[in-house]
Amino acid sequence: MDPAVVSAMCTTLVSGFGMTVRIFIITLIGALPLGVVVALCRMSSFKPLALLARIYVSILRGTPLMLQLFVWMFAPYYMFGLSFGPGWTMTACSIGFILNYSAYFGEIYRSGIQSIPRGQYEAAEVLGYTKVQTFMYIILPQVIKRILPAMGNEIIALVKDTSLAFVLGVAEMFTFAKALAAKHVSMLPYAIAAVIYWIFTLFVEFVLNKIEKSMSYYHD
Repeated sequence: MDPAVVSAMCTTLVSGFGMTVRIFIITLIGALPLGVVVALCRMSSFKPLALLARIYVSILRGTPLMLQLFVWMFAPYYMFGLSFGPGWTMTACSIGFILNYSAYFGEIYRSGIQSIPRGQYEAAEVLGYTKVQTFMYIILPQVIKRILPAMGNEIIALVKDTSLAFVLGVAEMFTFAKALAAKHVSMLPYAIAAVIYWIFTLFVEFVLNKIEKSMSYYHD
């Protein structure tokens, strides 16, 4: 293939990669803190709240992300007659990704919190710590260290899942790859996109390893 055409393909795919990174960052910013809320609701002693959180997690983990994106895109119109204009596409995409990943992150947080021995809560209470202080200064640092490998897996999965945004017509990298492949009748755009995804995954993995190593001073 003409090198100039290949160069144009790379330029187009890289421009779409900016939207891929945007979806990735928006999802992390929304899902990481929301996952803590989901985990705390799941462990709540108030049974209706715990049951509601359990149903939330079950639905979001038990149905395809692609289907959830369609629901957020079209449900406002078909269920309530609401139309938000072209800007709604990105908003629906962000809501779908954030809610889906908050369910997964919430379960990871919950497993980490429940792995902390009960005696540490009792010891903190004896020392005069409030519940908030106990969670923030004693429990949370240990939880973060323990859940980092599992969180890393989910975050790397998110890199690849961003390609699902193409079903809503969001102009991310896979959308451009699909269009280029159809235009040039070639698999090369998919191959280039795969390499870019892989490089981005390596970068995310490198950052996660750095974070994990920075916490290696803290041993169980």
